[in-house]
Amino acid sequence: MEQVIRASEKYVSELLLNELPSDFLYHNLTHTKRVVNKVKELAQGEKIEEQDLSALLVAAWFHDVGYTRGTENHEEASAEIAEQFLTEQGLETDVLSMVKSLIMATVMEYEPQNKLEMIIRDADCAHFSSKNYEEISDLLRGELELTKVRSFSDAEWVEENIRFFKDVQRFNTKHALNNWQKSKEKNLAKLLKRENKLKADTKKLSLKAKEFEFKKTKFELPERGIETMFRVTLRNHIDLSGQADSKANILLSVNAIIISVVLSNLIPKLDNPSNSYLIWPTAIFVVFTVVAMILCVLATRPNITRGKFSREDVKRKSVNLIFFGNFHKMSLEDFEWAMGEMMKDRDYLYSSMKKDLYFLGKVLNRKYSILRTTYTIFVVGIIISVVAFGIAFQYA
Repeated sequence: MEQVIRASEKYVSELLLNELPSDFLYHNLTHTKRVVNKVKELAQGEKIEEQDLSALLVAAWFHDVGYTRGTENHEEASAEIAEQFLTEQGLETDVLSMVKSLIMATVMEYEPQNKLEMIIRDADCAHFSSKNYEEISDLLRGELELTKVRSFSDAEWVEENIRFFKDVQRFNTKHALNNWQKSKEKNLAKLLKRENKLKADTKKLSLKAKEFEFKKTKFELPERGIETMFRVTLRNHIDLSGQADSKANILLSVNAIIISVVLSNLIPKLDNPSNSYLIWPTAIFVVFTVVAMILCVLATRPNITRGKFSREDVKRKSVNLIFFGNFHKMSLEDFEWAMGEMMKDRDYLYSSMKKDLYFLGKVLNRKYSILRTTYTIFVVGIIISVVAFGIAFQYA
């Protein structure tokens, strides 16, 4: 069963990454992984047997893959996809039926009939007790707007969340009630406080509207769904860039240690004629290590930009003002003027944000391409060096 779980994880991860539309900001691989982790926590707290836990984990991996076919009846689609894949894996009929039942137990209006169904429903709604509930909730709101399900005003969204907290969602298992309920109630309190603030702000605006006529802005504010998409995507790009730098630093440190050991212990022994058979293996080892270090440096080496633009560039909308490399040599006066011009033009603003995403992607592609080559060279170098040392010792 452990093999089926690993195969399910790999299959679902690839399916959601490759076939799930980018509009799904909430029901994606991140949400699926969160549900899987919460299932593990609940199963441990509820002392679930190994076979039942395996069925729960498989169901957790597959419970939202139906979104790759659309938002309508996605649970049924998820069960169909799971059945097709797990049948190919040779899963027993009774376990497969259990997995499908657990997937269907995640339907919003469903009433759980046993402990396993309680666990997967609680895991699916664990974010209601999360410290990051507000951020997760914004992702769901953005998804609903991007997928054309429904758009909400701030007041409507808070009201809908409060209704869900009070009337729809509830924890079923003892572990969730003992460990998550308190955090959930804190999140509900925050929502109630925000609702009161919105009502107060609305009242103030209505009073001011009687005295003043608001001037229309010269540009339209971006829709909330678009804002969320740009924020999430930019954050993901930045996280991936940081991961690439970390991988390069790790490999650079490993190779530096290897070079230090070779220089201090192995190379001094080569002066002895009796150790001449070690010269070529050592040379091969050092060359591969140095090449890997050079590639690590290239992967993290920043590009130098001119950091300057003209007013004509701004008028032609040919400069991206969001990236620091394009303005770091400009005077504050020119930069403020250019930003003002950009914010007046909605198309120019969106164009700059799209360019920023595009060039961040180009940088990430360069980093990861070099890193992939570096790791390949490092592994090949280690293998060849070990073989060379083995041959050298054999003929010594």
